[in-house]
Order: sequence, then structure tokens, then C-alpha cells
Amino acid sequence: MVKLREIDRDNFHAVLGLSVFDEQNNFVASNCYSLAQAKAQPECVPLAIYDDEELVGFVMYCLDFSDSEYWIYRIMIDKKHQKNGYGRIAIQQVLEVLRMDVARSKVYISFEPENEVAKRLYENLGFAPDGRIIGEEIVYCLNFTSKDAS
Repeated sequence: MVKLREIDRDNFHAVLGLSVFDEQNNFVASNCYSLAQAKAQPECVPLAIYDDEELVGFVMYCLDFSDSEYWIYRIMIDKKHQKNGYGRIAIQQVLEVLRMDVARSKVYISFEPENEVAKRLYENLGFAPDGRIIGEEIVYCLNFTSKDAS
């Protein structure tokens, strides 16, 4: 069973040891950078992704300081565990948490244009382009109030 867990002294080093394939390195910031960002930006919520007791990935969401909207800042699945549906399940679990905030109805995510796998996943989960590019990343939005929200 896939679960999201807090990152603490017991799993911190293991989370830092997660990695993607070399050709994916430019698609996601390192977990070290993400954990440092979460320390500097306490509105970020970094979580470890587990399948039972096995660590398989990392996700971080945030109520963004600059626009007061929810963003999924990071999602990464360790290279040994990719193509098993963990990314989809982890995002769905994050979305369940974010839906509980009835004051907000949108979640944003961004990705590198070359990352076709991410694009397909996000579109299958109901995200759609919102027309923005931030840095070099395409921004997608999921609107919980639309009939497409999964």
C-alpha cells in the first residue's frame, strides 16, 4: 500500500539517496535542494513516498507564498521504482489532502516541455495547460470544481 510519510531523522538519508535516471536529472531538482527549500520556505510540505515499508520516491507541495495557490513543487520516483504507478498514486494522495481546503479550488504543477511522461501523467489526472511558462517550465492547472478533476 502506497503511503506518504513525513521526512524525519529516520528516513532523511534514504530520501537523499533516491535518484532518477541520468537523462531525467534536468527534469527535477535534487531532493537535497528540495529539503533545503522546505527549510527556507516552511510553507513547503516535503513527503516521502513508501510502498509498505520500502521508500520509492519524494513529493513536495506548497501553498505558494507569492500567489497563495497550491502547487505541487516536486514529484520524483527513484529509478528502481519507476513505471509502477507510484507517481500517479502519490499525486492523487496529495490532491486528496489539498481538496480538503475548501477555500481553494486549484492546484498547479509545472514541468520541462521535453518531459513527455510527466505531461501524459498530469493530463490523465485532469491537469490542463494554463497558458503560462515560468522559467522554462510549462504550467498546468487542475480545477477541483471542474468535471475533469479526478
